[in-house]
Amino acid sequence: MRLVRPRDKNYARVLRTLDRRAIPDATVEKTVRAIIAAVQKDGDAALLRLTKKFGGPKLSPSQLQVPPPHLSAAWRDLDPTTRRALQAAHRNIRAFAAKSLRRGWSTRNAQGARTGERFDPFRRVGLYVPGGTAPLVSTALMTCTYAAAAGVKEIVAVTPAGPDGRVSPALLAALHLAGATEVYRIGGAQAVAALALGSKTIAPVDKIFGPGNRYVVEAKRQLFGRVAIDLLPGPSEILVIADRTAHPAWVAADLLAQAEHGRDSAAVLLTDSPAVLTATAREVEKQARTLPRGKILQDSLKNASLVLVVSMDEAVNLANAYAAEHVSLQVQNPRRLAPRLLTSGAIFLGGYSPVAVGDFLAGPSHELPTGGAGKSFAGLTADQFQRRTSLVELDRRSLAKSVPLVEAFARVEGLDAHGRSARIRLA
Repeated sequence: MRLVRPRDKNYARVLRTLDRRAIPDATVEKTVRAIIAAVQKDGDAALLRLTKKFGGPKLSPSQLQVPPPHLSAAWRDLDPTTRRALQAAHRNIRAFAAKSLRRGWSTRNAQGARTGERFDPFRRVGLYVPGGTAPLVSTALMTCTYAAAAGVKEIVAVTPAGPDGRVSPALLAALHLAGATEVYRIGGAQAVAALALGSKTIAPVDKIFGPGNRYVVEAKRQLFGRVAIDLLPGPSEILVIADRTAHPAWVAADLLAQAEHGRDSAAVLLTDSPAVLTATAREVEKQARTLPRGKILQDSLKNASLVLVVSMDEAVNLANAYAAEHVSLQVQNPRRLAPRLLTSGAIFLGGYSPVAVGDFLAGPSHELPTGGAGKSFAGLTADQFQRRTSLVELDRRSLAKSVPLVEAFARVEGLDAHGRSARIRLA
């Protein structure tokens, strides 16, 4: 964890590092390319071999799929407290999804042709649910629930199993609640490849969703075009903007909550208060010692930057350059600052809005752009599970009004058959 102040010699250099673009790592790119080629060539055999190679269980082809009765049994055996939490989150997520689904419409253009759009659910989607260092039950809910709300009939989840071949019962319960129709106990780039390319056991999907480590993200990037991809969400990130009214203990708690996701997680504080800067640094060290994921925190906090900025204007500019997955506004008037943030995956307004509530419960999906991708991509929404089709319908009268204009375009572009295909219908 580094503390950076305007008087430091490296201040300008550190600020430049906060303006980033997601660039694939050459080593990861090469490794993933080999994994995809292996799955394409050997199918199930490659999945089993690669799963064992990368620390997973030794499986047979018949063990790749989690039997559907195991999902309902996991839900039935879930303890009441966890069941209530999952149900509460599921209700919020489902209600939020219903608001963001797109609905068909039609109108008439100036020539009288009827035009419109239709939105159909994808027929078969794949969901990647991380389960390596922690079984992300919340990710299962925040992808699978959206798919079900959109009306997807075949919802296929892949998630890594432990060395003993078991998948977290709570994760299976969440997938059951949210509507998964198939679950496979594999993870990593090979699982993404299987969803895209198919194998003897796993039929290919139309679109892949879900966050993952850098190998998973790179696999999605390389497979884009062979299959539709939602976005490229990698290791978790948080950026906190805090002024003198912020509670350092709260700021530190939010930074640590995202840092504990994994060793590649990133945490940034931008504050114009020297007192908040130093107090937050102390709180991070103090709270980190009390958390069980100490080794992961120790590694991920090496990526953390606590920066003293000269003004809130500078903080906003840096936040827009950094394009963080989560931005927490722990300032006196967060609603005034929020409209100026144009690249954030999700914005949490005020000290009483911990990012963890967004991670687990609030309703919007926590699958959000990372690595600077927020400059170009938004987070996951339910309408991404819908496929858009445009519709055009003319009658003779609207065609007659359209033909001269179509012929004008055909002459300009030198595409005579276009003009004739319209004119011939009026002969």
